[in-house]
Amino acid sequence: MNICIPVNSDEGIASPVCAHFGSAPFFMIVDTELGTCRALPNRNQHHAHGMCQPLMAIQGEDLGGIVVGGIGMGALSKLLASGLQVYRAEHPTVEMTMAAFKAGKLRAMTADAACGGHGQGHQHGHAHGRG
Repeated sequence: MNICIPVNSDEGIASPVCAHFGSAPFFMIVDTELGTCRALPNRNQHHAHGMCQPLMAIQGEDLGGIVVGGIGMGALSKLLASGLQVYRAEHPTVEMTMAAFKAGKLRAMTADAACGGHGQGHQHGHAHGRG
């Protein structure tokens, strides 16, 4: 199964997980069975708040799920509506996140854990403290 993990830089399996889905510089596509990965640049990294187009960024990828450190409610709704399972990232690297996924230890991302919006005390570029 392939999963997508937003990352701050392309360092292969050692890549650091990004704190926010929409502003991640790369999306790491991880084959959880083979343990391989490849990075896709996020061409929609710089977008106006609420204009994140997550499905365009990963369009054409055969994914079984997405693991995010943080995500806005609009993007989360779009991903869930497309049938993708969205999990909370609770580990600092792709390798550790993949291990948690394989062990069945990742929790589903829920609406109450999604970012409520900017101007409410947080901005892109810092950890949201929930994952």
